[in-house]
Amino acid sequence: METALWHPFSDMAAVREGEFVVERGEDVWVHDTDGNRYLDATASLWYVNVGHGRAEIAEAAADQMRKLAGYSIFGDFTNEPARALAARIAGLAPMPDAKVFFTTGGGEAIDSAVKIARRYHDAQGESSRVHVISRVNSYHGTNGIGTGVAGIEANRSGFGEILPSSSRVPFDSVDALRAEILRVGPEKVAAFLFEPVIGAGGVLLPPEGYVRDVIEVCHEYGVLVIADAVICGFGRLGTWFGVERWDAVPDLITFAKGVTSGYLPLGGVVAHGRVAEPFWSRAGNPLRHGSTYSGHPACCAAGLVNIDLLERDGLVERGRTMEGVLESALRPLESHELVAEVRAGIGLLGAVELSPDLLRRLPSAVADLQVLVRQRGVLLRPLGKALAVSPPLTIQAEQLEEIGDAFAAGLDELARKL
Repeated sequence: METALWHPFSDMAAVREGEFVVERGEDVWVHDTDGNRYLDATASLWYVNVGHGRAEIAEAAADQMRKLAGYSIFGDFTNEPARALAARIAGLAPMPDAKVFFTTGGGEAIDSAVKIARRYHDAQGESSRVHVISRVNSYHGTNGIGTGVAGIEANRSGFGEILPSSSRVPFDSVDALRAEILRVGPEKVAAFLFEPVIGAGGVLLPPEGYVRDVIEVCHEYGVLVIADAVICGFGRLGTWFGVERWDAVPDLITFAKGVTSGYLPLGGVVAHGRVAEPFWSRAGNPLRHGSTYSGHPACCAAGLVNIDLLERDGLVERGRTMEGVLESALRPLESHELVAEVRAGIGLLGAVELSPDLLRRLPSAVADLQVLVRQRGVLLRPLGKALAVSPPLTIQAEQLEEIGDAFAAGLDELARKL
């Protein structure tokens, strides 16, 4: 039967009568409606960090819904879960006197962070600072600003120019960033936006020294640094926000996904105390921005228990201790005739990029390989020329080996089909 559901980022002409329906999950496993079990090697969309089926989170959200399901936090209104989660996240943040602005997801967090950066400069008497620099291959959600700064060209095309005052630089060059700031004019640049490890753009790892160096360059010219930790945060890179791996202190951090492990939609922005100061100390200077569901009590209750689980079970550290195991499981694939490169080694995520020759001969190779590996009981995420792995942080070494084996079997089957 044809579906009425319009799937994001999907070719509905192909999907309309061929949906893959996930019914339930536990830990690193999910089951479809036909009773088949799959190893969820992508933690859904990079986010089920504590694993599926955590009753503690469901119970906390249900308890909060019975008490107070939802209420706005505009003006002086608030609720206890929102206050408690903001304090918890601020205490984990790498910047001093941090403040937390809640959103309902990562794309909204990006829009919020850029608007905060622009309003900060405006409050400092530098209203000309509106330009935003991002990186080629970057992904920052699909809200307005996120689309406008997108470093994946296909995600910007067809919508018109949404954010004219933006530009992109190569993902691995500090010199290119400095040159772009000077080209635009430092007095016009509001912020530089980057993922510590580029996720949806292909799992691209930063060169040695890159994270600290770009922050230093930006601060030299008064440009605010926004670290997009939507994918990288809450243990994915082995720290709370990813950037701490490099002892880096950005001005703003966006977060979502792992803050609730996807059990309920929640995101936000962590602001350095210096950036929040004009809004917190000057009367009559509100940030006229926010969403209906900001600080939603049930979502925040889920976030609080999720952080409890990450701490109690040592899952944040596992993002780092298991990174070598994942790399060992994927690295042998680099010798396969259909593989161009394996990228892994920083955090519990990786990608296997297919060879240019294969992609020329078979443009559908990434999608075909995803299906072949799924038939072997493992779910992978297609990313342009590559397939990504980002399992729950609860995954075991033997399950990572299972991912590598299914990947290899799928590649062999694809080679036979060619």
